[in-house]
Amino acid sequence: MKKIILITGATSGFGKASAEKFASEGWNLIITGRREERLTDLAKKLTKKYAVEILPLVFDVRDRDATITLLSKLPAKWTKIDVLLNNAGLALGTEPFESADIDNWDTMINTNIKGTLYVSKAVIPFFIKNKKGHIINITSTAAKNVYPGGNVYCASKQALDAITQAQRIDLLQYGIKVTSIAPGAAETEFSDIRFKGDKKKADAVYKGYQPLSAEDVANTIFYCATLPKHVCINDLVITCTAQANSLFINKK
Repeated sequence: MKKIILITGATSGFGKASAEKFASEGWNLIITGRREERLTDLAKKLTKKYAVEILPLVFDVRDRDATITLLSKLPAKWTKIDVLLNNAGLALGTEPFESADIDNWDTMINTNIKGTLYVSKAVIPFFIKNKKGHIINITSTAAKNVYPGGNVYCASKQALDAITQAQRIDLLQYGIKVTSIAPGAAETEFSDIRFKGDKKKADAVYKGYQPLSAEDVANTIFYCATLPKHVCINDLVITCTAQANSLFINKK
């Protein structure tokens, strides 16, 4: 029987790369996202290329009712989820605290924290019933230290880091694995979104060094998800060689 992974935010970046990686290894996928056309195209591509089953679900993880309703009503065969990849997340703005946009704060908190909570709350009952499961939360090097202009983005990722630790403790009795993967600088749509389409600013983030790729992170996720049953990576930080943490990058 093929394993199943549920990936949020699967239309780009780490989510999309992870969908491609797991499908290439023969896993069936539940993929979610807000952009229906992208999600449908990805499902068709992976189904055709790898002969796996894909269930695309279009919703915004910030919408509690939609998230809980759609995930709690999964067809029976799709409730046998082996891995939940809480990947949906974003950063908006780099303004200092006193001039930051409160709407940006709300969006980051609602996506990075609440969205992860809603999805986890809906899926965990399946894990408990199936007596197995693995939650992988994508945090960030920003979960480990705060950088100038990071304020609420860093706070949201540090909150997610704490949530991950709490899940690991609370779900220990059920044999459920919980992992935090904290990537550093990676060249995806992350900076495009953060700077709201300002390509010049986004590109400047990655100049002077070789950042991680989405595939680098996806391969790491797959590694963590396929370790023996008795082995759990609790907390993993991954950066490119040129980066020490969220504060220090050696740019040439």
